[in-house]
Amino acid sequence: MLYLDTPGWPWRGRLWSHLISDVSLAELHAFAEMLGVPRRGFDRDHYDIPAERFAAAVWLGARVVPSRELVRLLRAAGLRRPKHLVRSAPDRTPARSARSARG
Repeated sequence: MLYLDTPGWPWRGRLWSHLISDVSLAELHAFAEMLGVPRRGFDRDHYDIPAERFAAAVWLGARVVPSRELVRLLRAAGLRRPKHLVRSAPDRTPARSARSARG
């Protein structure tokens, strides 16, 4: 099942919702793609959904729940990935690699 909270998170002049799955990240990615949300909207265990896409997400079957319920559902499903526990990937940009190679 897919869930989202109401748009109430301000960022860059817009309001945002959080979209999660309590089944799998594969289900979440497939739904986000169907909704037209780019992969860059994915943040560890959820997608950030602009308010303009909220109605479409609900129409496609996402259930609206309070924000705290999103966290509870993620934890219960074993899909919660808090920021402090997720290791960041090393910077592998070409410029960084070239500088490192030169020493």
